Amino acid sequence: MSSPWIQALRSVALYLPDLDQAEAFYTRVWKLSVAAREPGALYLRGSGPDHHLLALHQGGAQAQIRHVTLRARTRQALDAIEHAALQAGGSITSAIAPLDDPAGGTGLTLRDPYGRLIQVVFGDRQHSDTGSSADHADCPVRLAHAVLNASDVPGSQAFFEQALGFRLVDRTRIMAFLNCDTDHHSIALGDTDNNALNHIAFLMPGMEAVMRGGGRMKDAGHGIEWGPGRHGPGNNAFNYFIDPFGVVIEYTADVQQIDDSYPVGRPDNWTWPPGRVDQWGISAPPSARLKEAQRAVFFVPSAA
Repeated sequence: MSSPWIQALRSVALYLPDLDQAEAFYTRVWKLSVAAREPGALYLRGSGPDHHLLALHQGGAQAQIRHVTLRARTRQALDAIEHAALQAGGSITSAIAPLDDPAGGTGLTLRDPYGRLIQVVFGDRQHSDTGSSADHADCPVRLAHAVLNASDVPGSQAFFEQALGFRLVDRTRIMAFLNCDTDHHSIALGDTDNNALNHIAFLMPGMEAVMRGGGRMKDAGHGIEWGPGRHGPGNNAFNYFIDPFGVVIEYTADVQQIDDSYPVGRPDNWTWPPGRVDQWGISAPPSARLKEAQRAVFFVPSAA
């Protein structure tokens, strides 16, 4: 256990321009299922217990990120986070209160000094109908991580450490990987000149599901933009795609499990031979289209 307050990344909320198109893509192709509906909102789950992994809200022409949701370990952790976030230079946009979305629970929303909106929830509803049946063989189980661009990686890292109890586990030339529990990382910060959403990674049941998912996406006209490959930090296998709205999404598996004894990696621990961009060395580098999409989805200016 790294963070005394945060147990896991639960979900990501987005504004998208067409919820009907989003439902068709994310249920038929990406293989999530509908957990709940509200006017102007759709909640999509995986095969695991989390109530939803994506909360999709009707928005304007450009996709935006509404907030990232983390699950707190205890109700008391919310109080600690509220105080720590203010001390770390953040602000509280929604004070601790019962949440009115279908997952329920008690939560708060904070904004970090760079404009990111982070919701923290405790006591949210979870599903009991989970498992590894044939119906779930190629379905995402839960979120593995979210990568957020950072114009100031040291400052952003300090906020996640001080306000939320994350710790740095690996630093490469272009990314800082932050841990809260046993997954190698739940949040990573990409070293860039903006603070957009880089991508959302969905954990698959295994490597076969990552590969079959890649084939399914290609059949539906969504080519692999990077992959297949295996990352260094986290040791996870990957395939990257762009959804119909320009959001970068990843199928991943085999995420490394660590404990507090994991030694912090530095950039010189994570270098590849010339021409390689991952451990295997079989994939081409990320496409130009992917790199552009990783810079284009921004947090909303205010909580809604």
